[in-house]
Amino acid sequence: MTKLSLLLLSLCTFAAAQPADLDKRLADLEKATKSAQSAGDNAWMLTSAALVLMMTGPGLALFYGGLVRTKNVLSTMMHSFVLMAVVSVLWAVVGYSIAFGEGNSFFGGLQYLFLHGVDADPNADYAPTIPQGTFMIYQLMFAIITPALISGAFAERMKFSGMLLFTVLWTLFVYFPMAHMVWGKNGFLGATWGKVSTFDFAGGTVVHITSGVSALVCALYLGKRKGFGTDPMRPHSLVLSTVGACLLWVGWFGFNAGSALAASSLATSAFVATHFATAAAALGWMLVEWIKNGKPSILGGISGAVAGLVAITPASGFVTPMPAMLIGLAAGVVCYFMVSVVKSKFGYDDALDAFGVHGIGGTVGAILTGVFATKEINDLRMGKPMGLIDGNPGQVINNLIGALIAWGLAIVGTWIILKICDAVTGVRADEQAEIEGLDLSMHGEEGYNFEA
Repeated sequence: MTKLSLLLLSLCTFAAAQPADLDKRLADLEKATKSAQSAGDNAWMLTSAALVLMMTGPGLALFYGGLVRTKNVLSTMMHSFVLMAVVSVLWAVVGYSIAFGEGNSFFGGLQYLFLHGVDADPNADYAPTIPQGTFMIYQLMFAIITPALISGAFAERMKFSGMLLFTVLWTLFVYFPMAHMVWGKNGFLGATWGKVSTFDFAGGTVVHITSGVSALVCALYLGKRKGFGTDPMRPHSLVLSTVGACLLWVGWFGFNAGSALAASSLATSAFVATHFATAAAALGWMLVEWIKNGKPSILGGISGAVAGLVAITPASGFVTPMPAMLIGLAAGVVCYFMVSVVKSKFGYDDALDAFGVHGIGGTVGAILTGVFATKEINDLRMGKPMGLIDGNPGQVINNLIGALIAWGLAIVGTWIILKICDAVTGVRADEQAEIEGLDLSMHGEEGYNFEA
C-alpha cells in the first residue's frame, strides 16, 4: 500500500510539473526562433549595406570614370570616392536624425543627433528584427550614392571645392528631407502613415528623381563644357564603364532586395523583379538603338541596364516578374529617346546622362509602380487594393504627386544651393583648368602615366 501511494504521488507530481515545463520549453523555442530570425535578417542587411556601398565605389566610380575623357578620369572617380567619406560624417552627425528621427511631415527630429541612442536595440517603427545600428548603416549607403549620381551631369567642368560645398548643402536640404517625407515616421509621402500614400520601395523618388532632376539643373547652371558640340568627347574607356555597370547590377540587389529589411520572401520578390526588369531594359535600349543606328553598342546595353535598375527601384517590392519586365522595357525605350533625341534637340550638356537615365527613369518607374503594385506581392494595406491593376487607380495619382514633389524640391533646392556655392567658392572650373583637364588642374595627378 505504501509503494502504491508513493507511485501515485510521483505520478501526480510529474503531471503537475508538465504544464510549467512545457510552457518553459515553448518560451525557449520561441526565443531561439526569434534569435535565429534576427541573426539571419541582420546578416542579410549587413551584406546588403556592403553591396550598396559597392555601387558607389567601385561601381559608379568605374561607370562614370570610363565615360569621360582621359584627362578627367581621376577627378570624376574622385567625386564618388570622396562622397563615401563626406556623406558618412554628415550622416553620423545629423543626417540620420533628419531622415529618420520622429519630427513633422517634412523634417525629422534631432533625437538621433551624433547617433545618440542608435545601438543594438531594434527600432520597431522601421525594422523590428535587426539592430537600429544596422538599419542606420544600410540607409547611409543610399545617402552616399544619391549625390554621387548628380556628378554625372557636371563632369569635366565643376570645381572640386564647389562640388564639396554643393554636396553638403544638397544632402542636408534636399536628400535628408526627401528621405524623411517618403520613409521617415509620419513623413508626408509615407506609404503607411503619409498624408499622400506614395509607394517607393527602394528610392525611385528619394534617390533617382531628386538626383536626376538636380543633375539637369546643375548642367543648365554650369553651362556646356568647352568644345561641346565641336570637339570629340567620346568615352575614353568603355571597358571601365562596362565593369562598373556590371558591379552596379550586382550591387542593386542589395539596394532593392535589401529594402525588404529582412531575409524574407519580399526580399526574394524584389530580387527577382530587379533582375528581370534590368534584362528587359538593356535589351529594349539596344533594340531601338539597333533599329535607329544599324548597330547595337555596349554603351547602349549598359545604359539601358542602368535605366532598368533605376525604374524598377520604386516598384521592386510591389510588382510581379512580368510587370517588372514591362517597367524595364519602358524605361529602356523612354530613356534612350531622352538621351538620343531630346538632349540633342534642346542642346543641354548633361555630360553622362544623369538626368536622362535617373531623372526620367525614376519618374517612369514611380508612375508605373502605381499601375502595377499588387497585394499579391506586398499586402501593405491588409487586403485592400494596392495599385491600378488591383483596382486602385488613385495610387497612380498619389505616386505622380510624390514624383512632382521630388521634382519641385530638386529644382528649387538645387538652384538656390548652386547660387550659394557660386557666391562662396565658385562652381565652374576656369577655362585653362578645363582645357588642361581636372585631374591635373584640381588634383595634380593623372590617371594614366604612359612614360613610367
